[in-house]
Amino acid sequence: MRTAPRRRALAFAAALCTAAATAVLAVTVQAQPAVAAPAGPPARPAPPATPSPSLTDHPLTAAPSPLDNPLKGFARFYFPGDNQSTGHPRSLAWSYFGLSEVMTNAANCGSYDWSIVDSALNEIASYGNQAAIRFFMEYPGGTGSHPGNSIPHCFDGHVTYRNNTFWGTVSPDYDSPYLLSALSDFIAAFGARYDGDPRIGFINLGIVGLWGEWHTWPFDTDTADGYPNLMPTDAHGAQIIQAFDTAFNKTKLEIRYPDSAGGAANTRDIGYHDDSFCYREGSPLAGVTLPQSLGGASYSQLQRAVNMGVENKWITSSMGGEVRPEIQSSAFTSWPGGSGQVDNMKACIELEHTTWKINQTSQSYSPSDPNVAAAVRLMGYDLSATHAYFPNTVSGSSATVGVTLVNNGVAPFYYPWTVTLGLKNSAGTVVKTWDTPWDLRTVQPLKIRAFPDWGVGADPTYRDFGYPQYFQAGVSLTGVATGSYQLVLRVRNPLEAVSANAKKLRFGNATQNADGWLGLGAIGVGGGGGGDTTAPTVPTGLASPAKTSSSVSLTWNASTDAVGVTGYRVLRGGTQVGTSATTSYTDSGLSASTAYTYTVQAYDAAGNVSAASSPLTVTTSASGGGGGGGIGLDDFDGNPAYPSAAKNDLAKWTGGNCFGNGGGNGVVAGGALTLQYNNCGWFGSDVATDVSAYTYLVVRVRGASGGEQSHFNLSLGGASKVFGDYTLDGGGHPVITTSYQDIKIPMVANGISRTSPAQLAMGFWYGGNSSISIDSLSFSN
Repeated sequence: MRTAPRRRALAFAAALCTAAATAVLAVTVQAQPAVAAPAGPPARPAPPATPSPSLTDHPLTAAPSPLDNPLKGFARFYFPGDNQSTGHPRSLAWSYFGLSEVMTNAANCGSYDWSIVDSALNEIASYGNQAAIRFFMEYPGGTGSHPGNSIPHCFDGHVTYRNNTFWGTVSPDYDSPYLLSALSDFIAAFGARYDGDPRIGFINLGIVGLWGEWHTWPFDTDTADGYPNLMPTDAHGAQIIQAFDTAFNKTKLEIRYPDSAGGAANTRDIGYHDDSFCYREGSPLAGVTLPQSLGGASYSQLQRAVNMGVENKWITSSMGGEVRPEIQSSAFTSWPGGSGQVDNMKACIELEHTTWKINQTSQSYSPSDPNVAAAVRLMGYDLSATHAYFPNTVSGSSATVGVTLVNNGVAPFYYPWTVTLGLKNSAGTVVKTWDTPWDLRTVQPLKIRAFPDWGVGADPTYRDFGYPQYFQAGVSLTGVATGSYQLVLRVRNPLEAVSANAKKLRFGNATQNADGWLGLGAIGVGGGGGGDTTAPTVPTGLASPAKTSSSVSLTWNASTDAVGVTGYRVLRGGTQVGTSATTSYTDSGLSASTAYTYTVQAYDAAGNVSAASSPLTVTTSASGGGGGGGIGLDDFDGNPAYPSAAKNDLAKWTGGNCFGNGGGNGVVAGGALTLQYNNCGWFGSDVATDVSAYTYLVVRVRGASGGEQSHFNLSLGGASKVFGDYTLDGGGHPVITTSYQDIKIPMVANGISRTSPAQLAMGFWYGGNSSISIDSLSFSN
């Protein structure tokens, strides 16, 4: 008879019991260490190198990243024999183990039987997932088939046992020298066997206290309630923490509280495990994750971190935990702000920099739920490649390849997994690979949310942190046959050495393949110098038909070539700023009232490049202009910064949510706001200005694929329509293409109030899945 459902119920009931304990514990929490000052805004990492101007820029298109990327998102409980492929996509499984299940020899504490651990890890790995695990000695009621009292019998007669009459458990004397010595030996053996094991993603320190959660409530340091203290001293707790830190140098570790053992983990590479994540309790309701500055309780997880000055520990150490069981079924119903006992979920993820959470109810989530998808993509890392740099054709024996990666999540990727470049032939077969020294851990989140405690702006305030990270490597083409190839990139999951089903780390790009390889663009190899060696003719007629305060549009006459022109390089001040397959280009992200000098070069498929055109100097319009005596709502030039300043160029409110990039806000780069959406997304920007002097709302926009005009609506001044339904002069309707264009919407003809425009808002709940880039929003005649 199959018993897994009963075991599941037992484990989940135990989790609920854990939550109830934490709720009471939170109110009567043991004495806290002296409060330190918040760490404050972290210093930005050093900016990366820039691409060599000799390399051709291959822009890459963004797309939503997968929901089961490894080492992030939701983990469900592991039950032997259960199908781990059902429910919401995931890449993690959570499992407890009783210490007595490994320390099985009653006569010898130095004898270990790891079979129960290996059996679980192997089954989890067979589904392509990694495990997050914890050992315990006291578990009220037990967990499935694991015993509630898991104190090894080799402690008998050597360690004093005491009863926790509230929970009906037995607590060993955690200050016993015999116990501390035995635990140190166990942890050393644990690390020797499993440190760096590709089957394990995260290890919770566990062992101490109820459920291994480093508390014994109500038998804790608060002895005024009449209950004796069963916790170890801070010094002895610190010994256990040090033993873990010594034993594990590769696998990421986490501990329940920032102030456990007086904060002994805070100077070590050990993250935190918030197992009552984003819950609100008490009367009035107070959050147990968010800090007091955002309505949290004095004992909340992030208030503890702020008190200890370790709110930025996430930069190097992972943040795990569990979505509080009482709210798992409703945690994302009111995304992002939360409701009732569900706190502001987006703020919880952003401020904690959450990478993963136990969430048993996630098995019931729909994979198409946009709220859950937005939350999962925001958690941990969310990587995409924005540009690849390499020559279109290589005739020699080596080439230089560069890639720019961005992280739109809330945390870095924490492991040094190998990044590999490769070549695919026309049949899609990988015929050559090169391992690179590129370190994904350096790709930090582009934006981070500021704690109100930092005093750097109203909540939410977002600050620039990471950069688009540029990597470059030389590759040898020796032995590669002459021909046309696709340059590709992948990240190797070490679990692949154990399981053929190992989840692939995939990027948020349209050219990401299910096999793990990311397409970077076409490259020609070979020719030996015997092919086309003639450069195209020099482009002529370089002109600028339009400009704004932050952009310059360029056109030129076509070049000719003996075989055919492939494209054009656009140079500003002698430095390449982009390429174009046509005879036009718009340079964005410029400063107002500033002179820029441009030249253009043509290139062919063989890599031959023409001389530069005659230079053209263009001065951008004054700030706030629309290029023709208009008024700019926002040109996304970074001043003010979006969304950290929460202001547009009119000094009014602006912001967004539910987008797949920029932590839900979208990303400003190169003077344009890119909004990545999958049937979810909202952008708003207050106007609150009489625009009666102007005829048109001008939206300078392009799409990733073209045709995005049916994916969203635009509201302004009492009018609200799908963008493609607005009527243009002459009776036409907006059509978004892959090139920037000024779409001029006549306001009066479309029923837009110019005296009270209120707010320009865009909603993306129309079934679309793509991205648009908005260079500017303005009003003009």
